[in-house]
Amino acid sequence: MKPYLTAAALALTLAAAGGAALAQAAPDWRPLDLENTLVIDTSKGRIVVELSPATAPQNVERIKTLTRQHFYDGIVFHRVIADFMAQTGDPQGTGQGGSTLPDVPGEFAFRRNGDMAYGAVTDSGGQSTGYLNALPVVTSTDDMMMFTADQAVPGWGAFCPGVMGMARQGEPNTANSQFYIMRGTERALDHLYTPLGYVVQGLDVVYKLNLGEPPRQPDKMITVRIAADLPPAEQPRLQVMDPRGGAFRAMVDKLKKDEGPAFDICSVKLAARAAQ
Repeated sequence: MKPYLTAAALALTLAAAGGAALAQAAPDWRPLDLENTLVIDTSKGRIVVELSPATAPQNVERIKTLTRQHFYDGIVFHRVIADFMAQTGDPQGTGQGGSTLPDVPGEFAFRRNGDMAYGAVTDSGGQSTGYLNALPVVTSTDDMMMFTADQAVPGWGAFCPGVMGMARQGEPNTANSQFYIMRGTERALDHLYTPLGYVVQGLDVVYKLNLGEPPRQPDKMITVRIAADLPPAEQPRLQVMDPRGGAFRAMVDKLKKDEGPAFDICSVKLAARAAQ
């Protein structure tokens, strides 16, 4: 007679089987979510950010609202630090300003369920790192979902290069209009700031922005638009790697082999390509 599986062992078995099926079924590439994509045309070139309403719905909605008011047009990058981040979104250009809208609360964590497009990168000690759509995150492992009332597990964003975060004042619920794009890895921001999305094209442009606090000659955002609002000819024609697909898994496996013990979630740069 075969021994009975414990609940945890059964969950692991089911999760592994389900994960394998998803990886086999999921396409390697998916279309860009145009309604939740920010197109930032700067003095140094175009930056395309796919926003993450699944993890930060209120903050993403604030960015979209201000974008559709053309609030960000002409605003400078007032704080650009070499291995840290590039910050903007203040109409005063000093880091002290914002919009006339009320502040929004911090969304420093979220709940991940089995329906979300998640691809694991590492699993250890009940904790998983991976990509949720186009955002690097840290969550509990899938097998823990069966032990929660909502069949979901806690998660939070990983502040890796390319992540867009919401700036705030000293208090947690003081985000308004300012945001920043990571130029380096700073995991100390995890749990403390709201991750908004990820640069799927134009991270090289972020690295070209003039440095300083403030820069002597600050670069500016010439226009900021939601991709869905642009004429079709001006929309970014991109596909993003699906984290559930085989191509993502192959990329991660190669990185693990190449980097060895130094490998972590920030080693993975989610790929994008021209739409086929």
